[in-house]
Amino acid sequence: MGIMYAHINLSSGFEIMQVLWAEQALTCDGWRKDLRIEVDASGHISDICSAEKPEGKRVGILLPAPTNLHSHAFQRSMAGMTEKRGPNPHDSFWTWRKLMFRFLDQLTPDDIEAIAAFVQMEMLEAGYAAVGEFHYLHHQSGGVPYDNLAELSERIAAAAANTGIGLTLLPVLYEHGGCDGRPLGSGQIRFGNDIERFEVLLEGAKSAVSHLASDANTGVAPHSLRAVSLDGLKAAIDLLPDAPLHMHVAEQLLEIDEVLAAWGKRPMEWLLENFDVDQRWCLIHATQMQPDETMKLAKSGAVAGLCPITESSLGDGIFDGKSYLNYGGCFGVGSDSNIRISLSEELRTLEYSQRLRDHGRAVLATKDASTGRVLYEGAAGGGAQAAGRNSGRIEVGALADLVALDSNMTDLLGKDGDEVLDSYIFCGDDSMVSDVWSAGRHLVREGCHIKKESIVGAYRQTILSLTERI
Repeated sequence: MGIMYAHINLSSGFEIMQVLWAEQALTCDGWRKDLRIEVDASGHISDICSAEKPEGKRVGILLPAPTNLHSHAFQRSMAGMTEKRGPNPHDSFWTWRKLMFRFLDQLTPDDIEAIAAFVQMEMLEAGYAAVGEFHYLHHQSGGVPYDNLAELSERIAAAAANTGIGLTLLPVLYEHGGCDGRPLGSGQIRFGNDIERFEVLLEGAKSAVSHLASDANTGVAPHSLRAVSLDGLKAAIDLLPDAPLHMHVAEQLLEIDEVLAAWGKRPMEWLLENFDVDQRWCLIHATQMQPDETMKLAKSGAVAGLCPITESSLGDGIFDGKSYLNYGGCFGVGSDSNIRISLSEELRTLEYSQRLRDHGRAVLATKDASTGRVLYEGAAGGGAQAAGRNSGRIEVGALADLVALDSNMTDLLGKDGDEVLDSYIFCGDDSMVSDVWSAGRHLVREGCHIKKESIVGAYRQTILSLTERI
């Protein structure tokens, strides 16, 4: 039987897959074979049953597609430009940050939309169905607001309308240049808002997202304890009390020292003591924590937003995943600086960092689940929670955020169950991804996004133009 599609989703313009059949699938009940899955017109899974006879779209291996919980889309266009040593013999996150500030001064709204669409396309082709966009680039070069304060938020939403990715837009509150309240520097001036102006911007962002498909969502993101005041942090938390709340915390040693001097506590310690950190919170990086902070974060129910490729690139440090998971902590992964978009590599890097630190193997595995299973299911569930998205699992009622792996790939031949995930993560790569659905929207087919040619074409023009300007 041929591929079965439901009606076009009028709010997105993309076809919704109606029926698909998997030789094996990872569901909430574990691995199942010969599985028929039906998706309704709203993009939710409406039925799951065993069916020996294939029907609809046939795939070899079906998995819940994770959400990329942390992205700065515009930084994708910097990839490969910051690997030369600068005048400082001790290049670090802080010297990289200065280069990033100089680069972003050149970006126009058209640039940002084209870059965002390209990186979202890459995310989908890597197996992510959705993204949490930690969006802090708000104003023109020099800090002058656009006539439409939410202009750049609208550009992120426009990119999502083009790619079909599930979007949780996270406008960032950024008030000052450091814990001492100093004014924003030249590289930061495009980020800045006081809380009153930020409220207006947030309303504009919510309006932009409301024109996307119904699975799109808006949250709020006080940038960090370095960049917001106590009053600003309290106000940001209250602006959308039921929405996702994301925040950078405990990423760098100098950050720890600055926050300790200004707030009297280490950043994670201070947050956990002063706020009701719970399931709506996603705390990004958390690579610099004490053992008691690791335990308390795990028990809070919040998501640790880990970005292993970027954290490796910037020398942030190693998250204590072993202890955190032993305490029952929830985590997800994000591509952050977007230097490389690879779901399998994020997960592999997370596990390998634990092995290098502990001089061991299969550090995050349990007696009941392989390393790949622990990594994949953790990232799928944690990413969904962080994005406020009803996804991350193959279950009736959940969004049909799904990814299919090509079971004919050499390293997947004859593999069943957890060995599929172990092979995908540790000896394969994202070339194994054949199809991706975001809320039922069939966006990646035979490994390529359905709008790849036009999206890549616009990005190429943008990069050539940027190169001339820089």
